[in-house]
Amino acid sequence: MCPGCRRPLRECACAAQQAAPRGDGIVRVSRETSGRRGKGVTVVRGVPLAAAELVELGKRLKTACGSGGTVKDGTIEVQGEHVERVIALLAAEGWKVKRAGG
Repeated sequence: MCPGCRRPLRECACAAQQAAPRGDGIVRVSRETSGRRGKGVTVVRGVPLAAAELVELGKRLKTACGSGGTVKDGTIEVQGEHVERVIALLAAEGWKVKRAGG
């Protein structure tokens, strides 16, 4: 039971009202290989969305790139090197996007 709204946790109204994490309003997209045995991964950071919305955005990005990935710790990881494609997709959705890293 949720102590705030007195409902089961699955139906909690308090969790739906939690504020999304705040940043500087710029979504940063980069390519990383650190800790992945040299395999390239496209990482998206700084998206000011709640957890459920971030998972949905990650799903759309993975589908558009035709690859797998994950959403964890407020970042979206898409397997493979899809930086340019992800930047184009996020810009088309209205996000202010910058390429981070080299």
